[in-house]
Amino acid sequence: MPSAVKLREDYSAEELRALARRSKDVNQSRRLLSLAAVRDGMDRGPAAKIGGMDRQTLRDWVHRFNVAGPDGLLDNWTEGPKPRLSIEQMAELAAIVEVGPDREKDGVVRWRRVDLKRVIAERFGVAFPRALRRKASQEARLFAHQRKTAASRPGRADRRGV
Repeated sequence: MPSAVKLREDYSAEELRALARRSKDVNQSRRLLSLAAVRDGMDRGPAAKIGGMDRQTLRDWVHRFNVAGPDGLLDNWTEGPKPRLSIEQMAELAAIVEVGPDREKDGVVRWRRVDLKRVIAERFGVAFPRALRRKASQEARLFAHQRKTAASRPGRADRRGV
C-alpha cells in the first residue's frame, strides 16, 4: 500500500487549530481542523471525517496545503466564462424573442434556436457554438421574463382572487 502524502512540517497541530479559529471561511476552518488531526497522528480516514470529507479529498487538500499553506485551503471560485452578449444586446435579444418573428422579414412563424443563432450573428456579429445555442435562447427568455412584473401580466390579479 502506498504511503500517505506527507504534511508540511512548518505548522504544528496547535497552530493549525489556532488558524482554524481565526479563519472567517468555514470551509477553510474544517480543512485546517482535519489537517491538525493528521498532524496529531490520527488516521487519515477519521481525520477526513472531522472535516466532512473522504480520505481522497483530504489528500487533495494536503497537496494544496503543502504548496500554498493555509491560503491554499480557501475555496477557489472563478467567475466563469464572460457572456458573449452585453447587457444591452441581451435586452435587445429579449425584446426580439418577446415580440416574436415577423413572417415576411424573418421567414419563420416562431423562433427556433437555429433562427435565434442567425439573428444573433446578423445583428451582433456573435457566433455561438452548437452547445451554447440552447443556453443563449434560454437566457434570452429568462431575461424577458425577469423584466415583466406580476402587475403587467394579464389576468394575474384575477387568479389571485383580487
